[in-house]
Amino acid sequence: MSIVIVGSVAVDTIETPKGRVERALGGSATYSSLVASRFCPVSLVGVVGEDFSELHRSVLESRKIDLRGLETVPGGKTFFWHGRYGSDPNERETLVTELNVFEKFRPVLPESCRSTRYLFLGNIDPELQHSVLDQVGDGVFVGCDTMNLWIANKRESLAALLGRIDILFVNDGEAAQLTGESNAICAARAILAMGPYAVVIKKGEHGAMLMTETFRFVTPAFPLENVLDPTGAGDSFAGGFMGCLAAAGDTGESTLKRAMMFGTVSASFTCEDFSVAGLANLEYRDIRRRFDEFALMTAVGGEF
Repeated sequence: MSIVIVGSVAVDTIETPKGRVERALGGSATYSSLVASRFCPVSLVGVVGEDFSELHRSVLESRKIDLRGLETVPGGKTFFWHGRYGSDPNERETLVTELNVFEKFRPVLPESCRSTRYLFLGNIDPELQHSVLDQVGDGVFVGCDTMNLWIANKRESLAALLGRIDILFVNDGEAAQLTGESNAICAARAILAMGPYAVVIKKGEHGAMLMTETFRFVTPAFPLENVLDPTGAGDSFAGGFMGCLAAAGDTGESTLKRAMMFGTVSASFTCEDFSVAGLANLEYRDIRRRFDEFALMTAVGGEF
């Protein structure tokens, strides 16, 4: 099956101790779409300005991502972010944020996207996420990302949204902010009580936890010798996770556990290069090879 992904498409300037890139392709929908497209057909819904380069567009088109939902605003400028990482890749400093055309983004799904069975709502205003849900039919499986800004400033809208989605992706700090629970298991239980069927709490280099009312599944992070740029790792995780579900056409327990593994290894490719360079030429066979390696790393054999 296919998936519709709604979120930001941006240009980023990124500084890390390992280097710097200027006005590189970025955005939540970009990272998640590039990964998900290795599993199934993807339609991307977002907005860019007239300055969005043909080179950036060609990266998305080369992955056969459907861009009919990517609006170009005449005379407008694309969402721009400039961030800097220190020696700890889990900590970053935002130097510049220019919303530009993204400030007035009102997602409109092409007619071909409205009957989708799988939908991923990237990190955008929960009111916009509501508006997307109003455009799709019943029976769609919805994954959703959010961030501390919306938890702090749009809590009521976000709370209502949680009753309309199937799975929420948050990091451990966001889970604590949303629930007031510092323990990840307690935070996950509190989020499940708000409505979604499942929650994924990401903990960076310490892995991630999936929890529903009936089971729990934990994965470590895929070990990397050299992390160049962690930007987009969480979006790539979600892209691999949701892409796996859409490809399988199933959301049962075993498929959700496999999706956790695929999400983890997908994120690892992102961290190995700047911007989307680690994803632009990535093929499913590369992801599957690392998935199999990860499965061997985490398997327990023998008898006690």
